Order: sequence, then C-alpha cells, then structure tokens
Amino acid sequence: MPQSLDIQLRNESNSGDIFAYITGLALQRNSARVLLKSDGRGLYYPENPPKLLVPLAEDCAIPLGPPGNVVTVHIPQMAGGRIWFSSGGKLKFLLNPSPAGAALVEPSVLNPSDPNANIDFAFAELTLNNDQLFANISYVDFVPRLPIALALEEPGGGLQQVAGMASDGLEQVCAKLRAQAEKDKMPWDKLIVQKKGQPPLRALSPTHGRGVGARFDGYFEPLVEEVWRKYHCNHGGCSLKIDTQAAPGVLPGAIEGTNELVIGGEKFGKPTTADILGCNSGPFATGPSARRNAIIPRLAAAFSRGSIVDAEEHPSHPSTFYQQGPANHYSRIVHEVTLDGKGYGFAYDDVQPSGGDDQSGKVNAGNPKAFIVSVGGFAA
Repeated sequence: MPQSLDIQLRNESNSGDIFAYITGLALQRNSARVLLKSDGRGLYYPENPPKLLVPLAEDCAIPLGPPGNVVTVHIPQMAGGRIWFSSGGKLKFLLNPSPAGAALVEPSVLNPSDPNANIDFAFAELTLNNDQLFANISYVDFVPRLPIALALEEPGGGLQQVAGMASDGLEQVCAKLRAQAEKDKMPWDKLIVQKKGQPPLRALSPTHGRGVGARFDGYFEPLVEEVWRKYHCNHGGCSLKIDTQAAPGVLPGAIEGTNELVIGGEKFGKPTTADILGCNSGPFATGPSARRNAIIPRLAAAFSRGSIVDAEEHPSHPSTFYQQGPANHYSRIVHEVTLDGKGYGFAYDDVQPSGGDDQSGKVNAGNPKAFIVSVGGFAA
C-alpha cells in the first residue's frame, strides 16, 4: 500500500467558485491533526491553540478553478479523513485546545451560529492506511446541495464508481420529502433547510430533526409493537433469524418470557424511534460482546428499513426495504435519488445480504491506481 496518494478533484459544477479542503489524522505522525494547504500538497499540522475557536494559521482552501478543471492533490496516510467542498464561499475551520493536541472544529449543519451555516458545503469520507484506501459518500447527517461522486481505478483495470446525485438532486429529495409528509402527516418536509425566497440549502437526516422542529417521537413504536407480537413464541412466531455474517453464524430470535427479543442468547429491549434513527442507543448500543455487536447492525438496519416484519431472515433482500408502515423514508429517498442507488442513508446502511449489491456508496482497494472525486453533478 502506498504511503501517500494522489487524488484528482474534478469541478463538474457550473461554478468557478468551488473550494476543496482535506482534513484527517496523519497516521505517520502519531495521528496528529493534519490539513492540506491551499496548494494541495503542503501539509499543515496546527499547533495546540491557547484558547477556544482560534482560526487556522494557514490558508487551506484549495481552489478548483473553472468548470471542467481538474486539480491533483497529494495526501499522506490518514484516518478519519474528509474531503470537503464549498460553493459560493470559503469554509471556516477553527481550533480548540485539547490534551491530545489541536482539536478541529468542523463545519456544522446543526448549529445555527456556526460561521458555515449558510454556506453550501458537502464532504466525502476516506481512510488511507497500510491495508487500503477506503472512501464513501455519506448522507447520514444531511443531503447537500453540492453533489459528490467517486471513482477508483485498480491496477488490473477494474473501476469502482459511486455516482452520487445529479445537479438537481437536492430538489428531487425535497420534493419527495414533501410528498411523504403529505402522505403520512409526519414532518419529513421540516427536514428541508431553506430560507424564504431561496432554493433549498440542504436536507437534514431525521436523526437531527429536533434541531429544525421535525419531531418523530412515537413514529416507529407501532412497528416495534408489531415485531413483539409477530415474534412472540406464544403467538406462533419464533421465526426471526439474524445472519451475523461472522463467526456466530445465523442466530434464531424470539420474544421470550421477559418480554425481550432474545437473539442467540443476547437480550434486546424495545427500541424507541430515537434508537432506530440513530442506531447507537438503547438496545443498539455496542459493548464488549462480539456476538451482540454483530447482531446490532443487522437488527438496527431491519428496523430502519421497515423490513423486520415483512422478512424473517436478515439481512433481507433490498426488495423488502421501505415497503410499508413506519420506515426511514429519508434513507429511502436518498437511494431513489442517487443515480446508482448508493449512499449511506443511515449509520448501518452498509448492511446487505451476503453476496448482495452494495447499498452504502463506498469504494476501496489495497493498491489504487487512481482516485477521482468529482463535485457538482453536471457530468452525471
């Protein structure tokens, strides 16, 4: 695996005012915080600041130039990396002091006082280490106005692609959120961040709905009750099966005497709507048990996709996803609007049947020949 990597950044927007930023933890420098400088090659390791919210000492905005232009940048091995893009203005990254060194304050879509709150920005995630390059497009937090696409070329000629959304992808997402709100009277439309008289800026995940007045309290609870009825042994159930796709194998599940869902000896209480949307609280909180940790993503995905009642073996086929009743329709809409159906719509959206098509929008290779990140969606 290379110790560093060239990345081609392609401006496929209709604007010459696009900037890129690359942030991460430098693995060859004890995971020190690192940003690329504006030339796309120099490395900036910020010093631990003396106080909160200190601006960067270096210009880290990489201009992409006019539409159609390609800028090649060079990164070291890094973990927790992000390639950020902004349109119509530069992003403001800040630094906070911490015992481990400078902590980066990244742009937030949830804090209305964030200096980037009104800027159109997006990001892709990546890790480059001794084993592989792994990158993905994520919509777990929000759908941006600025679409991103990925392409990874392998030495043998293979090509992995994640198409992302077209240039009008956000408008499509917003139209579908409004239609779903009209259908089930839930506040999907309130997830749209839009100022009066202006086009939508982004659409938030329902995980962050409370921040914009979109409360989904009680939404998934009818599905949970239906699951508890269906898989209760006294009701002739006991047919749930979870394929951990790991050493524990396929585990049976049923509601047992304690009124808990017991899967392979692991007990799960009833999840709330917040648990299902976030996938990391209540019964979905991970811990020391490898068996339980293998069950959680598959169980949480089945609830989020609304497929846990219609299908009894999980991970189930994508044809069972989002078919009826409570489901994460934000995630459904993300997959409908992305050009190839790929992209993380929730935290465990990489759960799929063994041998099934990838849903998550990731690319990875142990020895990548070329990695191309495009922004704008006009070439889609």
